[in-house]
Amino acid sequence: MSGSSAAGFAIRIQRSLSTERLFFCILILAAVLRFAFLDLKLFHHDEAIHAWFSYKLLTTGAYVYDPSFHGPLLYYVTAGMFALLGDSDLVGRIVPAFLGTLVVALVYPLYRLGYLDNRQALVAAFFLAISPNLVYFSRFLRNDIFILFLTFVLLLALILYLERGQARYAMIAAAAAGFGLSCKENMPIVLGIFGLYIIYLLWTEKVRLPLYWKRHLALGILVAAGIIVIFYSSFGVHPDRVLTFIPDAIAHWWEMHEQQRLGGPFYFYVLLLLLYELPILVLAIAGTVQFLIAGRKAANNAAHSMHEIIEISLQQIRGVLPAPPSFDKKEEFFRFCIVWMALSMAAYAYIGEKVPWLLIHQLLPAVFVAVYAMTEKKTVIAIVSSIFLVLALWHVAYVPADVNEPIMQVQNSEDIREVMALIDGSNTVAIASDRYWPLPWYYRGDRSANLSYFGKKIDEGSIAAGNYDLVIASDEESYPALPGYEKRTYNLNYWFSWYDNKDRVLQYYFLRDGKMGNMKIDVFVPERASA
Repeated sequence: MSGSSAAGFAIRIQRSLSTERLFFCILILAAVLRFAFLDLKLFHHDEAIHAWFSYKLLTTGAYVYDPSFHGPLLYYVTAGMFALLGDSDLVGRIVPAFLGTLVVALVYPLYRLGYLDNRQALVAAFFLAISPNLVYFSRFLRNDIFILFLTFVLLLALILYLERGQARYAMIAAAAAGFGLSCKENMPIVLGIFGLYIIYLLWTEKVRLPLYWKRHLALGILVAAGIIVIFYSSFGVHPDRVLTFIPDAIAHWWEMHEQQRLGGPFYFYVLLLLLYELPILVLAIAGTVQFLIAGRKAANNAAHSMHEIIEISLQQIRGVLPAPPSFDKKEEFFRFCIVWMALSMAAYAYIGEKVPWLLIHQLLPAVFVAVYAMTEKKTVIAIVSSIFLVLALWHVAYVPADVNEPIMQVQNSEDIREVMALIDGSNTVAIASDRYWPLPWYYRGDRSANLSYFGKKIDEGSIAAGNYDLVIASDEESYPALPGYEKRTYNLNYWFSWYDNKDRVLQYYFLRDGKMGNMKIDVFVPERASA
């Protein structure tokens, strides 16, 4: 190959590996990881409840805000998807998967705005694309991926508003805030952190508000309030909830915080980061240290002598030199991300309710901190260490079995598939227990006709009189035996128990052999069927 042809080949390779093309490949990877085999696993306990409420909203029009199940946005969006595409596990997870993909896509505007260089943008997008927690909870019908997407939209809108001062960006920010507040009760944490940093920027005069900022603020409040009123009033059906949803939400979640129903140590999320997101955690710590060192060097370099300061000032006055910018926006962005990450981690460490899906709200800023000062060496480390993320991701997201992992809290057991096969082959089923989720979701509409939910244990005489083909009871409040039936025990759901494993954390980290908590059900099958 001649020198000119070799040079031309190298140029073609370089062009084919442009930032945009690489970013597009990462985006395709993110979409595949989120949409592939989307209904591989049964609905989680919470997913089944969310889908059931959405189905009831679609079929009966009934919805009233209950803080136990978070805000209304998810239910209206999911009901809309059910109306368009039918009600199923797959359809219920489409919007979360789509929003999870968009979270990766939104890195590109940050790059185009100059807050990330091409290497930082690609590594950040890659981490977001393959993060086990972000992929898992993008394949999950919960509010958190909605909040994460709206947080990112809010961030971009605020950046654009502070840069360009146009009202449309203020309205987008207001809409993101309004939808977020209509989605889940942790959105005020995001608004509080963002608001505090904007106050800091204004106080230090690093940014200035546009001329008509008061008008934009008033319009923004109207937009956000309008969205909130529409959703919490159930589109006007329950206007009284507009006045009560805030005190109800505060009362409920403060009680959960104090009760620590799903408690854990203050370092609970650090353990999850070590388990699933180790490369991001290590690089985020390194990025924070790098930022602090760079800041100290910059401060030392800025310590000019009085003579130099006077000389530079005189030159600027004479117009010999242009006035320097008030601040380096890239450095300020990373300072913000460090503050965002630290305050988010502190807030969720304090909150008594410790659940794995809240990690993603801490993970987004951590990814940006991780790509600070992304040298060639650091990039290689990030790419090589991503093997850890891929292995963890495959284990938790694509294995259709009862996996003993903290990320899967109260996941419905795959045993339920066998129980549902027994139900499908029965004409009459008695459910003599208050433990029956996810059955109302999987046996909805006409399919529920053969099921009788008693909500508690019933006497054996009632069972005999009902002549049921199948009887389901909790193993904790069951029957020693039922005449004419064979007793089988199945897992209903399962979870990783922190309290059962807290004294053997290091052993679990390497062996993944933790003690698993679960709920079981007893299923009584007619002896003729078992024979």
